[in-house]
Amino acid sequence: MCGICGELRLDDNQPDLGLVARMLDKIARRGPDHSGSYSDGPLALGHRRLSVIDLSERANQPMIDPDLGLAMVFNGAIYNYPELRRELQAKGYQFFSSGDSEVIIKAFHAWGEGCVERLHGMFAFAIWNLRSKELFLARDRMGIKPLYFSQNGSSFRFASNTQALLCARDLDVSIDPVALHHQLTLHAVIPAPRTILNGIRKLEPGTSMRINLRGEVSTHRYWQLSA
Repeated sequence: MCGICGELRLDDNQPDLGLVARMLDKIARRGPDHSGSYSDGPLALGHRRLSVIDLSERANQPMIDPDLGLAMVFNGAIYNYPELRRELQAKGYQFFSSGDSEVIIKAFHAWGEGCVERLHGMFAFAIWNLRSKELFLARDRMGIKPLYFSQNGSSFRFASNTQALLCARDLDVSIDPVALHHQLTLHAVIPAPRTILNGIRKLEPGTSMRINLRGEVSTHRYWQLSA
């Protein structure tokens, strides 16, 4: 288990690094082995790591690949990463780590947003394209790994738990009445994308999202259970 968070400014301002630090504190229990942050212009990323596969510092996050122009934070495990790694190496990609995190970066560069269809496992991740200045997020097919987000006119934020997003002072914390209805009638379950708060939403399972600096969001359901 790891924890991820980040802020993308949509108003030409710099991200609030103090806010990201507070968000990291709220996800600290998810990753006791390493804490890292990264910023590039309007974006800041944070990560708390629980080391599982590649135990070296090379696998610390946020993970940056300057040659590909990509930065990533990732929570989860990709079960077929050895096979994907070999396929990517055959395409000419070279790796600086031995775990599954870097495989996602290379896969995104090789296959674009469709890379999620090749990933077998449980995951929530965010990839920042340093060149196009777009943020891409994805969640695994069954929604095993959590991914919450909030958006207003000035910023887009995401995190592994709601407590991290509550660090922001401009969050709408009013109760979502539809979510409250679900909470009281569906065995205390609120289906995605809603949460109990109007200002926080969940990325749906089997779904990816792309957001640019104009605040334009597009989502794609890359998988759903067949009837």
